[in-house]
Amino acid sequence: MELFRLTVSEAADLLSRREISSRELTLAALSRIEAVEPKVGAFITLCREEALAAADAADKALAKGGAAPLCGIPLSVKDVLCTKGVRTTCGSKILESFFPPYDATVVSRLKDAGAVIIGKNNMDEFAMGSSTENSAFHPTRNPWDPCRIPGGSSGGSAAAVAADMGLCSLGSDTGGSIRQPASHCGVVGLKPSYGRVSRYGLVAYASSLDQVGPITKSVRDAAILMNAIAGHDPKDSTSMPKSAPDFTEALRGELSGMTLGLPKEYMEAEGLAPDVALLMEKAVKTLSELGASCVPVSLPHTGYAVAAYYLIAPAEASSNLARYDGVKYGFRAENPNDLAEMYKNTRSAGFGPEVRRRILLGTYALSAGYYDAYYGKASQVRTLIMRDFARVFASCDAVISPVSPTPAFLIGEKCADPLTMYLSDIFTVPANLAGIPGISVPCGFSADGLPVGLQIMADHFKEETLLTVAHAFEAAAGVSGKKPQL
Repeated sequence: MELFRLTVSEAADLLSRREISSRELTLAALSRIEAVEPKVGAFITLCREEALAAADAADKALAKGGAAPLCGIPLSVKDVLCTKGVRTTCGSKILESFFPPYDATVVSRLKDAGAVIIGKNNMDEFAMGSSTENSAFHPTRNPWDPCRIPGGSSGGSAAAVAADMGLCSLGSDTGGSIRQPASHCGVVGLKPSYGRVSRYGLVAYASSLDQVGPITKSVRDAAILMNAIAGHDPKDSTSMPKSAPDFTEALRGELSGMTLGLPKEYMEAEGLAPDVALLMEKAVKTLSELGASCVPVSLPHTGYAVAAYYLIAPAEASSNLARYDGVKYGFRAENPNDLAEMYKNTRSAGFGPEVRRRILLGTYALSAGYYDAYYGKASQVRTLIMRDFARVFASCDAVISPVSPTPAFLIGEKCADPLTMYLSDIFTVPANLAGIPGISVPCGFSADGLPVGLQIMADHFKEETLLTVAHAFEAAAGVSGKKPQL
């Protein structure tokens, strides 16, 4: 048995019955990383010694019985989450030597559950990108085709899970950064409702949009991780003060009585690849056979979502990234003549071109005389998008759509055209603007053998609905579990 191939639920069962140890499982994951990481580039930092120490502690806890489902499970986390004493770079030169003095809440909860953190995943710098080509360290490659991108900005997390370099991972999603790479890499990625999972210790990109969520090999594993990380956190003022349910209870096999909306703005979008459109048709047929009623709906303001997002997110980034000035921590340019030059040189050398582009966009949108015309108008559009979803969810349990208009594109294909790159987010950014949960679950492969994901979205704090639909579809589609050849 190749232990690194196991899902979280399979490994948890074997660990609880003491048929394998956490040390064996962790060593298998680390050996797998050693073998395939040069082909993929999914990690920025590995934590071998810390991981083995945590595995030994987990084995002691498992020997006593009654351990949590994640106890002894080797996993990774996106390098945008603070890890005490372990380098956290956000994929940026400006933080290449930053060692946080505390853990993000989700990291603390994973550790409390006995999980073994084996490393920090590569990402687009400060989560700004859709391809993981914007990392200051190296690009990440898609395990299904090393010439193609894995998606972004959580591309390292998705690629690691797809390549079995750890049993699961945590990513972050500001405009699709969990769901899009999950789709491109053929794994499951869940963006929770805004406020469901703590953002404390998540290095901010756009504070009103960012969410932390799981990237896993199965829908069941996503539910298990959500059980560990969800729930109120007094350290996060945007955390919803309500208890989280047991998400695994939502995993059932049929969808009788459920109504699923098919938004024409997504299903008939310009630029939708024929392979993706065909797989969506097959997915609708499968969901109907499972007992769901699939009905056409309209989300009329979808066409404005990308424009609104690329004003709101850069504006918030402009504010959030002002703290990286070379004074308090992080990279500092050498030998400036004065303070102003130190600021300018530090930020010019420390930030990559995409981050600089978005800071400039955001600063312009917030500047005197332009605020109402740009940021203010985008905020009004955001309200209209929220109302579109509210109206649809009054009659539908969930909405289904593609995750991305196309399968994974070639590395370098869109680097020279930022607008084309931004348009790849057209199906994912609306969920972030509205604050609703969404999930990507594998639904098939293109003619070129590239994975394609089905997106399912539900109303605020209805993650159970997502998991019900995704779990039933996963079992019926029979796609999950297929592996890239590395």
